[in-house]
Amino acid sequence: MSKGFVVRGIDTIQFLQEKLEYLGLNPKELNEFIVYWLPHMQKNKYNLITFQTEIYENSAKLNISPKPDSVLRIFMVYQPLDNFVEVEEPILSTFERNGFTVIEWGGTEIK
Repeated sequence: MSKGFVVRGIDTIQFLQEKLEYLGLNPKELNEFIVYWLPHMQKNKYNLITFQTEIYENSAKLNISPKPDSVLRIFMVYQPLDNFVEVEEPILSTFERNGFTVIEWGGTEIK
């Protein structure tokens, strides 16, 4: 959690819409993600949010048959905060869907 985004709880929906679309979720997937996570996050004064995609992919391997042409795995980790803190923002990558595509999203809260 050394890099991330500090977002006011009330601004979380706008943040998630923007970042998840940039990361590659389509409107239906983005909506499902927000419907699940927003109730947990919007009540916090601030949220420190990271997308642990590479770390997650290295620790939770997938074996899919037939092999997909493209895979997007988004794993969000967030920590509720009482006060704003400065953190370095990561550089996020976009995703292009090609052929048979697998999309996985999830997350966790750190207390």
